[in-house]
Amino acid sequence: MGVIGLKTLKKHNFNIMCVFTYKDDKNENIWFESVENWCIENNINYYTPNNVNSQRWIEMIKSLSPDIIFSFYYRNLICKDILKIPRYGAINLHGSLLPKYRGRAPVNWAILNGEKYTGVTLHYMVEKADAGDIIAQRQVKIDFYDTAKTLFGKLQKEAEILLEETLPLIKQNKVKPIKQNEKEATYFGKRSKEDGLIDFNKSAMEIYNLIRAVTKPYPGAFTYYKSEELIIWWALPTQKNLNKREIRVENGMVYIGTGEGSLELHEIEYKGKIYRKEEISNILKGGYL
Repeated sequence: MGVIGLKTLKKHNFNIMCVFTYKDDKNENIWFESVENWCIENNINYYTPNNVNSQRWIEMIKSLSPDIIFSFYYRNLICKDILKIPRYGAINLHGSLLPKYRGRAPVNWAILNGEKYTGVTLHYMVEKADAGDIIAQRQVKIDFYDTAKTLFGKLQKEAEILLEETLPLIKQNKVKPIKQNEKEATYFGKRSKEDGLIDFNKSAMEIYNLIRAVTKPYPGAFTYYKSEELIIWWALPTQKNLNKREIRVENGMVYIGTGEGSLELHEIEYKGKIYRKEEISNILKGGYL
């Protein structure tokens, strides 16, 4: 999203004075384009501070006297001392249809909660996260087989369209923002690997939503088998009735019982090795998790 935002700003002849981003971490699963590399390739000054809200950076941004600050998926809240600097405000791109799904990981949370639609929102930034007036939105349908990654891909395309439509209006100071309805606001926090632990008391559909919300490139939904972590990278919900945590093999396919229905396993990882659906019965032969 950062690179999409920067490319679109450049296309519409915004003068990008500098960029604040994150140092690419070799230990992080980087499956997205690097803002740092884009800045290098386009001769744009960039900085990677641990805390952009420190006095040093506040003073530096003040010295630039920017007309607008744009935030494209910046990972930390920006303090009010920075937000009040730009003459025409600070604008953020968020991956949900605000006021729903304010906060972190909105794409993952929307899938986890079984939403049918989400979207992208361009809004003014205020001290409270994702609560400022809305400039524009675009809606995206969440399909049954969407994962967080495929949905993110859809949102990237819509974000580019949104910016293409809206940046000329911002440049001419012709936007007509609308206030968010606080009564409809929902807020979700950051997710961690531990949040991927599967609760087999839940229905097969609920667990399926968890699986597709955190499958690759995220850490994955997991359980334990013989005291070893077992990651379920992909599975489909079925109406087959099994006891909770029961493992059953039928016609070469492996099923696990849940609180309602069962999961048909298509890809797992166990003891560091990936097993496809035809191979899973070599590991899970029956019994219970």
